[in-house]
Amino acid sequence: MNSSRKRILFLCTGNSCRSQMAEGLLREHFGDRFESLSAGAHPAGYVNEMAVEAMKECGIDISQQTSKHINEFLPPVGQMPDIIIGVCSTADENCPVFPAAVERWQWPFDDPHYAVGTDAERMDEFRRVRDEIKAKLELEFGEPS
Repeated sequence: MNSSRKRILFLCTGNSCRSQMAEGLLREHFGDRFESLSAGAHPAGYVNEMAVEAMKECGIDISQQTSKHINEFLPPVGQMPDIIIGVCSTADENCPVFPAAVERWQWPFDDPHYAVGTDAERMDEFRRVRDEIKAKLELEFGEPS
């Protein structure tokens, strides 16, 4: 592991969809520059199967990722991230206070967990959110490696 890589933690409420997809996308496309992490303010305890499937479609396996609590990244238990990116608006309200050195960014995305309709329609929502996250990463960090 390159110790000069910044640690980026994606934060959402349940840590089952958006933050998990963002973690996988950052790791796959920008892992040479950043260490990719995710957590939730109230973790669901699982990674949503539709998120796993949406990522599999673009060649990224997130099936072994786990739903984690934000407190796992606070001392003395864990190592703090350099940047926390909130991918929903509610998790940020429930996030513990980190030292000023930790940058806080806000990138809210719709939660595909709440998509309604047929399985195919719900899957389309996961794809849409996945693609929005990928586009935001590319806008912020440039072309993938």
